[in-house]
This record gives sequence, structure tokens and C-alpha cells, in this order.
Amino acid sequence: VTKRDTRDPHLQVFQDKLFVYTGTWYCGDSSPKKWDMNQHLGYAVSSADGKKWSKPQMLEGTYGHYIWRTASHGGKVYMCGRRKAGFAEVANRAERDVIVRSMILVSRDGLKFSPIGSFQDTYGDETAILFEPDGQMLAVSRRGGGRTAQVVRLAPPYTKSVRVDLDRYIGGPLLKKWEGHYVVGGRNLQKGSAYLSLCWLKNNQLTEFAALPSGGDCSYPGLIKLCPGCALISYYSSHEKDAQGRTITAIYLAELEL
Repeated sequence: VTKRDTRDPHLQVFQDKLFVYTGTWYCGDSSPKKWDMNQHLGYAVSSADGKKWSKPQMLEGTYGHYIWRTASHGGKVYMCGRRKAGFAEVANRAERDVIVRSMILVSRDGLKFSPIGSFQDTYGDETAILFEPDGQMLAVSRRGGGRTAQVVRLAPPYTKSVRVDLDRYIGGPLLKKWEGHYVVGGRNLQKGSAYLSLCWLKNNQLTEFAALPSGGDCSYPGLIKLCPGCALISYYSSHEKDAQGRTITAIYLAELEL
């Protein structure tokens, strides 16, 4: 995307197409001294067959929003979009974090979005979304400023959030239903250093069941079911080094079995 730094892509199947949604920082002709969330803008590409892709399309209604994970339900696609309250101008990240709201954006065509509510009104951050069969929305939200994550529940029409604090920070959260269990994944800092953690979520409590080979800057897990009792996890991590001993960041795959 011309003069924009694309970040945090996510996949979504919607209306018989595969969408890739990504946020973009405005960077001009070169990286700016200050990255401004108020200039953030969402883009998407889509494909009907996974081979031929559209050109990047700007997402109407996402200017000033740092877009993130999505979920589809009832012929609509729902998206987390972080924005500063009132699109305020602030001096530093500490001032920014407290006023960031993680908004619920919705679209009927996957390209034009509008807000209908919020997951978090302060310290809003990356949010993973899951819909229950009855239309209830379940979400797990990272919180800005290194605060503990939250479980968020909303009933249609998704205008009022019920939030419960969890016992740990979760970076780049994943939320999936797998073999009848709720799986929450992301970067964990509980053991003194960062690693990729996978947990069961039950009654607003997290129980870790896997710690994947990882470290440093690591997060953004994805999960797909391969067969009964087995799944594939993707994630990035920077725990390995190259031949010259320099830290590298790579994307890994891990197989899980119950």
C-alpha cells in the first residue's frame, strides 16, 4: 500500500471469499519520527479461489483505527478497531494508552465499516472475537500499558460490554473453540520472560496446557483443526539466532494433540 506500512494481517472467510485484513501506519516517503494512530487506516485484499487476489482496498470507516482480528456472524463481519477517544492528540504512549478504546466495527460487505459499540473504553487493545451459536459474542482483550487481559461478553445488538479481568497479561490474543473447549493463546510474561502460552478458558479462569518453543517478541497465534483431537498452531517468535548469532524473528508451526 503506497506510503503505508502494513501491519498485523488477519484472515477471514466471508461471503464465499477469503479476506486478508491489515492495519496500516502512514509513513510517507520514509519512516516518520512519530507514528500517529490517528493516521492509521485499514485495508483488505480478497480472493474467491485463494489464487487470484484483488488489489488492496481501503476500508471505509477505519481511518484513525488500528484494526485487528475479525469474526463473521449473521451475514456481517465484525472487527476490533482501536482508536483514541475523540481522536485526541497526545505527547507520548503513556498518555495514549489510557484513552484508547477498542471499538466494535461492523460491515455488511466486508469493506465499509461503522462502529456499534466497544469492547473496552480505556486501555483498549487487541481483541479476539468468537460468536456462540445463539449469537452471543465472546472476546478476549489485551489491555494497554501491560495490564491484565479481560474476558468480554456481549449480547445482541452488541452495544453493552460485560468485562471480567483475567489474572495475566496476554499479548496478541487468540480465542478459538476446539473440541468443546475454549482456547486462549498469546504472549505470556508470568514466568519472568516472554513465551507463547496456550490455555483453557473456563469460568473466567485460565489454565495453561502448552508452552510452545518461543521467546522475546512472540505472539499472534492462529489455530485450525486438522483432525479429531489434533490442531495446527501458527505463531511468530524471536527466540532463535542466525549463523552470525543475531536474533531472528520467524513464523513457526506446531501440531497439538489432546
